Amino acid sequence: MLLRNPKLSNYLVTISQNPFFFLLHNEPRYSPYTYVQTQNYVNVYMKWKKDSYYDSIEHIHKSAELKKIVSFKNVIAGEPDGCIPISFVSKRGSEFDLKIKVARFLRLYPSIFEEFTGPEHNLPWFRLTHEAADIDSQERKIFEECKEDLKERLKKFILMSKGKVLPLKIIQEMLWYLGLPDDFLQHPDKNFDESLRLVELESGLKGLAVEINERCSSVLQRNAMKQGVYSGEATEAITFPLFPSKGLRLKRKIGDWLKDFQKVPYVSPYEDYSRLDPTSDVAEKRVVGFLHELLCLFVEHSAERKKLLCLKKYFGLPQKVHKAFERHPHMFYLSYRNKTRTAVLKEAYCDEAAVERHPMLEVRKRYIDLIKASEKIRRSGGVNCS
Repeated sequence: MLLRNPKLSNYLVTISQNPFFFLLHNEPRYSPYTYVQTQNYVNVYMKWKKDSYYDSIEHIHKSAELKKIVSFKNVIAGEPDGCIPISFVSKRGSEFDLKIKVARFLRLYPSIFEEFTGPEHNLPWFRLTHEAADIDSQERKIFEECKEDLKERLKKFILMSKGKVLPLKIIQEMLWYLGLPDDFLQHPDKNFDESLRLVELESGLKGLAVEINERCSSVLQRNAMKQGVYSGEATEAITFPLFPSKGLRLKRKIGDWLKDFQKVPYVSPYEDYSRLDPTSDVAEKRVVGFLHELLCLFVEHSAERKKLLCLKKYFGLPQKVHKAFERHPHMFYLSYRNKTRTAVLKEAYCDEAAVERHPMLEVRKRYIDLIKASEKIRRSGGVNCS
C-alpha cells in the first residue's frame, strides 16, 4: 500500500539525511524508509512437508532433554565435594521443568549420574561419572576461552531489541540457546564488561542494556558483502539464501511473490524499524531477517517456536510472527518431533561456510553421546529407574 500522507512522505525523505539512519559500516545516500513500502501480501499456505534430514539432527531434538540434564549436572559440579544427597534436589523438580520424580530422572542417565549410598541413613547420593566430569571440565574451559565470543552473541541479541535493553527474565530464558551458563547473570562482576549495564525498567523489572558506539552487521549483510552482491545502500536488497526441501513445491502465485519479495530492500535487525509500515513487504523482510540472525546466534541454530513468542513485545515482532516460518519454508524448517514445534535455520545445515559454528556445539554433542549410552544401558536392563 502506498504511503498516502504527503507530509509523512516528505518527513521520511528528510530523516533519510540523518546519519542515525545510515546502514552499518557504510554511508548510504538514502534511508530505507524512503523506499515505497508496498503491500503485496500473498496468503502463503502450504501443506507441511516432512524432511527427515532436519528431523534426524540429534543435537536439535535432544536439546530440551539435555538442558535439564545439564542443569542438574551444574548443581552437582558446583558442590565442593562434587556430590549431593537426593534430598538436596528431590523437591526441585518443577524448577527444572520435570514431570517425574528427580531421583527417577537422574537414574535414567547412568552414563552421566552415578548413584551411590551416602554416609548416613543409607540415602541415595549422586555424583558425575568420570566421562561426564571430563565433559564438564571441557565445557568450563571452552566458556573461559570463548567468553568474549559468547558475550558478543548476548550483546547482539540485546542490540536487536527496542531501546537496546531487555529484562533479565527474558535473557535468562535465552541463555541456553546462546550457550551461556545458567548462572551467568548472577555474577555480573565476573561476566559483564563496561558495555553491559544493569538498569531499572519502567515495569519495575531489572534489565540489561548494551552501550557501544559500533554498529553491528548481520550475518546476511556480511555474507552478501563478501560475495560482492551488496554494498550497504539503504534501499538495497539482499537475496535470502533458499534451501528447498525435497518434494516441497511452491505454487506459481507464491513463487512469483517470493521472487518479488527477494527484491525488497533489506532492513538489518540492528537498525531502527519504528517507521516501517507493519503491513508492508519491507516490514516482513525485516522480521524474517531478524529470525535468521537470531537463529544464527544460537548453539543449535534452532529453537522451540513457543520460546520465541515471548520475544514479540521486545523486538517489535507482529502478533503472528510464527507464521513467518510457514511463509518461508525454504529458509526455515518446522520440526514436529517430541510433540513440539522446533524452528530450524536451514542455511546453517546446508552451507557450513555461511553461519559460524557455535563453540559450545561439540560439548553438547559429547553429552548427547552419553545420553545414547544411557539408553543402551536401560534397554539392556542394566539399571533400575524406579
